[in-house]
Amino acid sequence: MALAYDGTVSRHLNRRLSRPLARLLRRTPATPNQVSAVSFGIALLSLALFIEGHNVWAGVAAQTSSVVDGVDGELARLKDMVTPFGGFFDAVLDRYADAAILGGLTYWSVTFEERAAAEITLVVGLLAIVGSLVLSYTRARAEASLGGPFQGLVSSLGARDARLLLVMIGAVVGQGFILLAVLAVLTNLVIAWRVALARAGHGQDGP
Repeated sequence: MALAYDGTVSRHLNRRLSRPLARLLRRTPATPNQVSAVSFGIALLSLALFIEGHNVWAGVAAQTSSVVDGVDGELARLKDMVTPFGGFFDAVLDRYADAAILGGLTYWSVTFEERAAAEITLVVGLLAIVGSLVLSYTRARAEASLGGPFQGLVSSLGARDARLLLVMIGAVVGQGFILLAVLAVLTNLVIAWRVALARAGHGQDGP
């Protein structure tokens, strides 16, 4: 299921598509967990497209996965099927999806873009993947230990919906290495900011 707290991209873009899709699926036997699995499958499709060199379609698939990821939570509410397992299942698949998409983008950049040395691209890609995973982990820990998620301007810049939109843009314009570098810096800076906030006992980081 979708997170209870949407990022800016989800609120202003993704939800305009995911809500109508959820309403269409309401009258079908589809379950929220099945939709979560479909979203993950689209992320794997993005990985496969990156490997085959189809960066534009891979980027579109990454953003499509993000949109579909918002359908499961909407559908769960419409069908009164919200469960703790559903949220857990969706969160686990999201982490695998993030790794698959960014791993695919890294492979494409190394194989087809050749903007930087392969070793540098691999390191930057690894930093982007680890940063994305730890960023999501810090939010989960905040919800479990600090009484609520991190919210505010800085956190919204590193939100999953924003990251996947950036992946689409970077892939479509053929700037994979630059996008990976941006994500590597952005995610890890937000993590450092959250650590500082947690130490200070706060979960807000700006308007």
